Amino acid sequence: MPLAFSSLSHGEIAFGFFNIDTDLLLLEHTFFFADQFCETVSKMAGARALAACQDSWDIYAIQSPEKIGDLMGAIHGIRYTGFIGAVYQKFPFPGRPEDFKQRPDGHMNRAVVEALIAHYATTRSVVVAVNEPDQTVQIGDYHFSFSTFQELIRYVWRGGYPQWKNAEQPACVRAMHKTLPGSRFPLFNAIDL
Repeated sequence: MPLAFSSLSHGEIAFGFFNIDTDLLLLEHTFFFADQFCETVSKMAGARALAACQDSWDIYAIQSPEKIGDLMGAIHGIRYTGFIGAVYQKFPFPGRPEDFKQRPDGHMNRAVVEALIAHYATTRSVVVAVNEPDQTVQIGDYHFSFSTFQELIRYVWRGGYPQWKNAEQPACVRAMHKTLPGSRFPLFNAIDL
């Protein structure tokens, strides 16, 4: 379930997993996979120079709220609109509350999710970068303080809300975790996971 986080550029924004059967993350009207996020954090944490703390992602962008869909309507099974509705028609919200856990094997559904989002989104390339003097991190048009970006990392580490099924993180999340303590940049080595 996406949660609200404070951005420096857009005020309160939604970020997070929106369906337990996929590893796709939502950032307002953009979407990218968790392994992109984790691999970039790992790459940046392991960088020896600040100039290397930059990456480029191909992301999915959906400009229209109608094309994004109604998350709460889809969760409750009453309104399947837009991309989110299409995902929930394919992967419905679980009937039992105890089954509401983020699946660590959500990447196995990537081909299905990519086929669905192709009907609603355009792809574009965005810069992801650390600005150490300003203590900010940029993901495309969105800018975050170091403390908020650390919250995003913690969110992915936990598997968001409702957390990872059986407390088992996927390999990309575990690999990201291993790179953080040795980082020379305070953004990464100060994270309490």
